[in-house]
Amino acid sequence: MLFGILGETRAWHDHGTEVPLGGPARRALLALLLTHRGQVVSADRLADAAGPDGTPSTHALQSQVSRLRKALGTGAAIEQAGTGYRIVVAQDDVDACRFERLAREGRSALRAGDAERAVTLLREALALWRGPALPGLADSETARPAALRLEELRLGALEDRIEAECLLGGQPGAVPELRELVGRHPLRERLAGLLIRALFAECGPAAALVAYEETRRHLADELGTDPSPELMALHRELLSADPSPAPAAPPAQLTAFVGRAGEVAEVAGLLRVARLVTLTGPGGVGKTRLSVEVAGTGSDDVCFVELAPLRDGAGLPQTLLSALGLRENGLSMGETGQTPVDRLIAALSDRMLLLVLDNCEHLVDEIAALAARLLAACPRLRVLATSREPLGIIGESLWPVRPLDGDAAVRLFTDRASAVRRGFTAGSEVVRRICAALDDLPLAIELAAARVRTLDVDELAGRLDDRLGVAARGSRSAEERHRTLRSVVAWSWELLSEPEQRAARRFTVFAGGATAESAIRVCDTDGETLEALVDKSLLEFAGGRYRILETIGAYGGEQLDAALERDAVQRAHARRFLELAGTADPHLRRAEQLEWLPLLTAEHGNLLAALRWAAEAQDVETGLELLASASTYLWIRGVSASVAPQAIALLEALDELEATDDGTGGTGGAMGGEPPDGLGEEYVLCVLLAASGADGRPVWQRHRAVAEKALAAAWSGARPGSYPVGLLLWMMRNAGEGGAQSAFALVSAQLDCPEPWARAAARYVAGFGALGEGDAALAERTFDTAAEAFRSLGDRWGTALALDVLSDLAGRRGDHARALALTDEALSLTEQLGALEDGADLLVNRADRRVAEDAATARADYAEAAALARRAGSSTCLAAALRGLADLALLDGDPAGAERLYEEALERADPHWVKSVGTRVRTLVGLGRIAEARGDLAAARTRYREAAEAAVAARADTPDALRLMGLPASAVRRVTEAVGR
Repeated sequence: MLFGILGETRAWHDHGTEVPLGGPARRALLALLLTHRGQVVSADRLADAAGPDGTPSTHALQSQVSRLRKALGTGAAIEQAGTGYRIVVAQDDVDACRFERLAREGRSALRAGDAERAVTLLREALALWRGPALPGLADSETARPAALRLEELRLGALEDRIEAECLLGGQPGAVPELRELVGRHPLRERLAGLLIRALFAECGPAAALVAYEETRRHLADELGTDPSPELMALHRELLSADPSPAPAAPPAQLTAFVGRAGEVAEVAGLLRVARLVTLTGPGGVGKTRLSVEVAGTGSDDVCFVELAPLRDGAGLPQTLLSALGLRENGLSMGETGQTPVDRLIAALSDRMLLLVLDNCEHLVDEIAALAARLLAACPRLRVLATSREPLGIIGESLWPVRPLDGDAAVRLFTDRASAVRRGFTAGSEVVRRICAALDDLPLAIELAAARVRTLDVDELAGRLDDRLGVAARGSRSAEERHRTLRSVVAWSWELLSEPEQRAARRFTVFAGGATAESAIRVCDTDGETLEALVDKSLLEFAGGRYRILETIGAYGGEQLDAALERDAVQRAHARRFLELAGTADPHLRRAEQLEWLPLLTAEHGNLLAALRWAAEAQDVETGLELLASASTYLWIRGVSASVAPQAIALLEALDELEATDDGTGGTGGAMGGEPPDGLGEEYVLCVLLAASGADGRPVWQRHRAVAEKALAAAWSGARPGSYPVGLLLWMMRNAGEGGAQSAFALVSAQLDCPEPWARAAARYVAGFGALGEGDAALAERTFDTAAEAFRSLGDRWGTALALDVLSDLAGRRGDHARALALTDEALSLTEQLGALEDGADLLVNRADRRVAEDAATARADYAEAAALARRAGSSTCLAAALRGLADLALLDGDPAGAERLYEEALERADPHWVKSVGTRVRTLVGLGRIAEARGDLAAARTRYREAAEAAVAARADTPDALRLMGLPASAVRRVTEAVGR
C-alpha cells in the first residue's frame, strides 16, 4: 500500500485503486502517524491533531484508530504501544519519505557534478507533491513543525533542481519561475543568487545587477543586514563582467560529436593558411555541426551567424552587425553617413575573428560579395562558410563534407538510439543496413534513431526498405542523397500524430526560434506536443528556445502551404509579436528596461518576419502598430535601420491603398496621403523608421508634412498620445532642417503633459531652446530637471542624453569636477545599455577635460575610447579618440607620432556628419601646427584654411564656437584669420 501526505492525505492499494479513508479526522490521524513512521505518537498528540471540535475522549480516539485499521486492512499495521500508537510501513511506501530520499540523492549527485542524474532525481522527487504538506493539520501544534520542515525541504529541492538545470543549459521559463519563487521568498538568498545568474546568462549583467540591488534592499529593509558573502562575491563577479556585447556564439550542442574528429583538425589547419574556407555538401550531411566543432578549436573570437532565417540579401549587413553585438547608431541618433557595411569594416579592420556564415546557399551572390569586401578590408578576419554550393570568390578553399563512413554511421545511430531507449542493443549488420539505406547522412540517421523509442530496430529497417526502395546501390549523387533525406524527413513527418504535424508545420513561421509560450500561442499547441517533437528530433531545444533545423523547416513550410494555413498562422505570429512588443514598450522607458531589452533582442528576427509579412500582405494596420510598439526598443538598441525597408514598404502599400480608394491609380502626388483613422501616431513612427535607412531621404521628404500634422494632432488634446518616444525622435530628426522650429514648439509644449516620459523629453528639448537664446544658466537648470525626471522613471537612455549635455555645460563654465562626475554617470548608463559608440564619445569628452591636469589618465581614456569605437565599428568616434592621442603625442614632443595619428583621424572622420566637425577642425589645426613648427608655412596655411572651411560649412566659424571645440587661443586666431575675420 502507498501513502500520500504531500497534499491531501490519501492511500492507494498496490494495484492503484484508492483506499476510502473516511472523514478529515481519520485522515489527520493517519497523516500524523505517517509523519512519525515507526515511532510512538502519544494519545494526547493524536487527539490534538485528530479532534475537529477540541480534544476527543480516549474512547473516541480508540474508535477512530479502529476504523482506520479496518480501512487499511493488511496494508499497514497500527500498533498500540503504552499510551500511544505507531504505524508500521516501509519507508518508500510514504511519499514524504520517498521524496526525502530522492531529494537527498539528487543533492548528492549535484555536489558530485552529475547534473543530469541530479535533474532526473529531483524532478521525480518534486513530482510527488500534490499540494501543501499535511494540509489537514495546519492548525495543529503537533504537526506544524513537520509541515514546515517538509516545505523547507521542498524549497531546497526546487533550488537544487534549478541549479542542476542551469548547469545543463537551462530550461524554458527559468527566469519567470525564479522570479515567482523570489517574489514569494524575497529573503531567501540562494534563490536570489539563482535568479541573478539566470538573468546574467539570458539578459546580461545589467539585468542581473538590478535583481541584486532589489535583493540587497529587501535584506536591508526587512532584516537590517547585508547580503551574504556568497551573494556579495556574485555581485563583484557581475561588476567585473565585460559590459560590451559579445559576438553570437555557436549554438550549444546537446549530443556527442561522432565520426569527424579528423576532419575537424584538417579544416582547422586549412583555416590557418586560408582566410576563407567553405564547407560544401547536400542538406543533412553535417556541415553546420562540423563548422561548430571547428569554431571551438581555436583561440580567436568566434561570431556565428545563422543565415537560414534571412529572406533576402538587403538585410545581410544588419544581420552581421546584430550577430557581432553591434548597434547601427548611437543613442543620440545622429546621422553618421556610415552604411552598415562601413560599420562592419570599421569594427573588424583590426580584429582577429573567425566569422562563421552558416547556410549561405539561398543568398550565395550577396554573401559572396560581402565576404569578399570584408576579407579585403579586414586582414585579420577569417571566414568559415557552409553552403550547398561554393561562394565562388578569389581565395576560397573548398572542403566537401561527405556522408559518414560506415563505422561512424553505425556509432552515430547507436549513440542516438541509446539516448532514447536505455540499454539499446542491436546487431551491427542491421544497423549498418539502416545507415546504408539512409546514405549515411547524419541528419537522416538521427531522425531514424529517434524512432527506436517506439519501433524495434528490425521493424525500423523493414519500414525504411519499403519507404526508400533500398537495394544494393553504388555511388550516389548529391541530388540522389537529397532525395533520400527528403524521403526520411517525409517518413518521420508521417509518423507524427496530427497535433504534432500541425504544431511542426506551424512552427516554421518563426525566424530564429521561439520561446515555449510563443510556440504554444502561435501553433495553437501545448508544451507536451513541443516536447514530443524534440524527442523525435523534429525540433531542438537549447537556451530556453525551440528551433527547427533548416531541412526540416523547409519541408514543414511546404506542408503549411499544402494545408492552406500559411496566411492564418503568419497573421497569428504577427499578432503574437505585436502583443509582446506592445507589452514591452512602456517598460522600456522605465527602470525595468534592462529586463525587457534582451527579451526583444532575442525576438528581433521574429519582429522582422512579422513586419515583412504585414508589408507583403498589405496589412497596413498591423504593420504600423507593430513598428510603433517596437520603436522604443529599435532606437535604444540602435537597430532602427534594420526595419527601414519594411517601413518604406508599408508606406508604399498605404499610398497604393489610398490611390485605389480615390480612383487615381497613382501614388498620390508629391506629398504622402492621410494616415489610417486612429493610427496617426503609428504612421509618424513608421515615417521616422523609414527615414532612418540608407534610402529613407525621399520617403522623409514625401511624408514629413503629413506626419507633422498627425503628431501634432496626437499630442495636442487633453489625452496624451501613446508613444512619447516619437516626440523626441521627431525633434532629433528635424534638428538642422527647415522643420526644426515647429518641431521644437510641438515637443516643448508638452512640459505639463500628464505622461511623465513626454514631460521629461519636453524639458530636455526646452534646454536647447534656452541655449539658443544664450541663457546658459537657464539651460543648465532645464537639463538638470530633465535628467532628474528621466532618472526618477529609471530610463537610462533619456538620463544619459541629458547628462551628456549637462557635462558639457559644466565644462564650459569651468566646473570640471562636476563635468567629470556627470560624464562618469552617463558612461555607467551607456554601458548598461550596451551603447559602445556613446561610451567612446563620453570617454573622449572626459579625456579632453583631463588633459591639462592628468595627461596619463587622459591617455588611458583616449585609448579605451579607441578600443570601444573599434568594437562598435564607429569611424567617427575612433577619429575623435585618435585626435586626442595625437594631441598628447604633440605635447610629449613627438611630432612624427602626432602627425601619423592626426592623418589616421582625418581619414576616418566623416566630413558630412555634424558631430565630426570638431574632430576635423582640431585635427586639421594639429596638422597645421606640426607643419608650422617644421617651417612649412605653405602646408600650415593649407591646413588652417581647410579647418576654416570645415568650420564655415558647419556654421561654427565664430571665435566662441571654435573655443567650444577645445581649440587654444592661438589656434582660434589662426582659423579665424583663415576665415577672414
